[in-house]
Amino acid sequence: MFQAADAPPRVAIVGGGPAGLMAAEGLAQAGVQVDLFDAMPTAGRKFLLAGKGGLNLTHGEAFDAFVRRYGERLADVEPLLREFGPQELRDWAKGLGVNTFIGSSGRVFPQDLKAAPLLRAWLHRLRTNGVRFHMRQRCLGVQQRGSAQLVLQFDPALEREAQFDAVVLALGGASWPQLGSDGTWTEWLAQLGASVAPLQASNCGFDVASTAAGGAERSGWSEYFGSRFAGQPLKNVALTCQGAHGRHFQQRGEFVVTERGIEGHLVYAASAVLRDIIAAQGQAVAHIDLLADRNHPQVLAEVSRPRGSRSLSTYLKTRLNIDGVKAGLLRELLTHETLADPELLAAAIKALPLPLRAPGPVAEAISTAGGVRFESLDAGLMLRATPGVFCAGEMLDWEAPTGGYLLTACLATGVAAGKGVLAYLAAASPGKS
Repeated sequence: MFQAADAPPRVAIVGGGPAGLMAAEGLAQAGVQVDLFDAMPTAGRKFLLAGKGGLNLTHGEAFDAFVRRYGERLADVEPLLREFGPQELRDWAKGLGVNTFIGSSGRVFPQDLKAAPLLRAWLHRLRTNGVRFHMRQRCLGVQQRGSAQLVLQFDPALEREAQFDAVVLALGGASWPQLGSDGTWTEWLAQLGASVAPLQASNCGFDVASTAAGGAERSGWSEYFGSRFAGQPLKNVALTCQGAHGRHFQQRGEFVVTERGIEGHLVYAASAVLRDIIAAQGQAVAHIDLLADRNHPQVLAEVSRPRGSRSLSTYLKTRLNIDGVKAGLLRELLTHETLADPELLAAAIKALPLPLRAPGPVAEAISTAGGVRFESLDAGLMLRATPGVFCAGEMLDWEAPTGGYLLTACLATGVAAGKGVLAYLAAASPGKS
């Protein structure tokens, strides 16, 4: 885009995660001089962490179903995903020498299930294209200098003042702050005219409320249940919850009991609805179907059979294969009277009410909701109040469940921000484009 004889414009990328790296790639390939700054010693640290269990790049479901995962921000995120969606991501990875496959769950992974080879190839290509990396530099703010120049402040301070023609901020949310995304940017970004929604835990676990049968005063699991079953999964269950304004969640899967409550893929998928219920009402109730493969009449027929001298535990294990953590959960949450009544017991097995009092800490969440509202940005993700400053990645106000949706949208916003910068630079210096 920019001719070699021209002095190339200088653009700063602040944040070395997927969104920042993707914005850097598009800009460098267009002939822009890109300087990338990050507070951590190396780039892509959260990306590597996400790849420890096999890097889930994206999802193979149909596009219309894919975009619905972005909930209330679908209208803002869908145009970005149409430019760079699941198939474009797979093609991009292949261009880096990384082939992908669709797993049985529909999730897309690198062929070798590793993040490091992809990241190494990506960073090598960026450096080959002239991207300059400046690590251990924490951005403290951005200031306008005159009508066209932007000045960044860092800790530690650079030897020379850093002035740029445009800046892409890809600073992440507030989860896993030890990897660089600590959310402190919210304190100074508002000064640039950004409207910022409070950062909240997303794809997170939840703490249980009092589980004492009969309403005794106690918070959390009983000592016995917590010590006996923490870390154990509940498999082949379904979780249902009803939120405000008709929001309804119902999905099958599995989750894990923790010392404080519950977490895992099924809980993460429901986290946005559960979090908003708690914010509005102070508590949420998730209903757990412990036997998702059986309907209510089948369960009622089994628990109504005479059990003779057998204990309830033995009977449930023999007739319904309910034992271990599932049986423990029934005893934890139900009264003796409910356990003894076949109709009440059957109803509880199919819709066991689990009271939840709070989402887990933001720092422990997989991702965060909230951030820079799209209303503060133009179509190229530039701050309306501060021309030349763009935002991308998880610091934007959107959220999605795990399953490849988070990474895909982060990369898509990086692509969009890079294109937005190029359009801005071309408009500012039409003779150089």
